[in-house]
Amino acid sequence: MSETSALWLRVAASLYSIGLLYAILMVVRRRQQLYRIAFATFALGGVFHFVSIVDQGIAAGEFPASTIFESLSLCAFAVTLIFVLTSLKYPLESLSAFIFPLVFMMTLGAALSTPVGNWTSPVVRNAWLITHVVAALLGYAALTFTAVAALLYLVQERQLKTKNPSEWAHRLPPLGTLDEIVSRSIAFGFAFVTAGMLAGTVWAFIEFGTKWVTNPSIGLSFVTWGIYLALVFFRATAGWRGRKAAVLALIALCCSAMTWAAHARLEYMAQ
Repeated sequence: MSETSALWLRVAASLYSIGLLYAILMVVRRRQQLYRIAFATFALGGVFHFVSIVDQGIAAGEFPASTIFESLSLCAFAVTLIFVLTSLKYPLESLSAFIFPLVFMMTLGAALSTPVGNWTSPVVRNAWLITHVVAALLGYAALTFTAVAALLYLVQERQLKTKNPSEWAHRLPPLGTLDEIVSRSIAFGFAFVTAGMLAGTVWAFIEFGTKWVTNPSIGLSFVTWGIYLALVFFRATAGWRGRKAAVLALIALCCSAMTWAAHARLEYMAQ
């Protein structure tokens, strides 16, 4: 990818990040007043994204889809274009909680196609890695809490539906309390997991250059984040409760357990 194309793409990613921030605030605080601002910056990001694609096509002399980075950029722009055009006719505020973070992550990945200089100091390198690990682990801890609360919700719900509940059933928290715990832990966990993903992706980019995209540990981390994003989306928009939320939380928890190896590897490489 040409330097100017990468520059425009990074500008687009910066504008898309406002949408990511809005999505996190909407999930954590359940507020949608900033949607117009987030949508406007998202659409403006799409303009710069289009400029980046055109610039890369001119520089390469061919349709810019010859590398995984270019394909990722095109896919992100297609999603952006469809969302913006559809929003002109239909209200899609709830869908933005899924689209904004997804497009930002895809664009960020595409923007990390041009290697940069190495770390200026080992202290900064290690501090950045520690930030990634701490944020990711806090997110996974919240996810574990979510899965446990969701399972207790299922148990309590089943006990309440039986004619003769067990003696220990009354010791479990009420369904309303468990549901609130699930909602809050999902929201804050997603915020920490996203922060960890951003820090980890940038760290890997500076550390490995463009080879970060072929690292299976990082790829698995993106899968875990995507499942977490789906959990947040369905919980916030479709009102998933009980069994559906519990199953998806357990799937995300299994993926986070597998990404633990990625954290261990990064920590080992930092030493």
